[in-house]
Amino acid sequence: MCGRFNLIDSPQVQWLCKTLGIELYDEHESRDIAPGGNIAIVHERGGERVVSTATWWLFLDNETLKPNYKYASFNSRSDKLFSKRALAYKPFRESRCLIPASAFVEGLGDKKTYHKIELENSAIAFGGLFKEYLSKESGEVIYSASIITLPPLRPQWDEIHPKSLPLMIDFEDEDLVARWLDSSNDDVEQFAPLLEPTVIKPMKITKIDKPSRWNPIEKSFMIVK
Repeated sequence: MCGRFNLIDSPQVQWLCKTLGIELYDEHESRDIAPGGNIAIVHERGGERVVSTATWWLFLDNETLKPNYKYASFNSRSDKLFSKRALAYKPFRESRCLIPASAFVEGLGDKKTYHKIELENSAIAFGGLFKEYLSKESGEVIYSASIITLPPLRPQWDEIHPKSLPLMIDFEDEDLVARWLDSSNDDVEQFAPLLEPTVIKPMKITKIDKPSRWNPIEKSFMIVK
């Protein structure tokens, strides 16, 4: 994943909230979110579904609780989820979350070709992982999170981002969402089918000028399967 997404109030995002039984706040909305920024995560706490603000960087410095830039942990690669030495191994089994979004940006890798990706008539629920840190100063819990990335979608993704595809969860699948957010559910083998790149809903692709500006420069096209 290139490392940018946005979350904008819209009928599609409102439907996501209604479907998940959550409420987002103004502080969660942004037209441009980059790694290290604040994002909304949907998770369970005490058996209740809640929304928390998290730093989009899974591994924080234990002293400052700021992103530890020695490790690029805003994404968690799916092929590392089953490695006991990986940072994402434990969160994948104990603290999964959903990360709501309106659209995201992918780069080809040449530092000049970028595309905005949206789901047709739908918001996005990224499949994510989160960690909890305790602030020594305030005593409050600080959340951090990452987005799980899959192998690229071939051949459709070759000219968009040939390295990876973010995991997107069908938030209208009530049973799947319940199992994904259940912190007591450590049977992660059941999620193996989710880790195969696929198109869960038709995707609208628009070439843009720069990741931080999101300005379209060509007509959109669709990827439907």
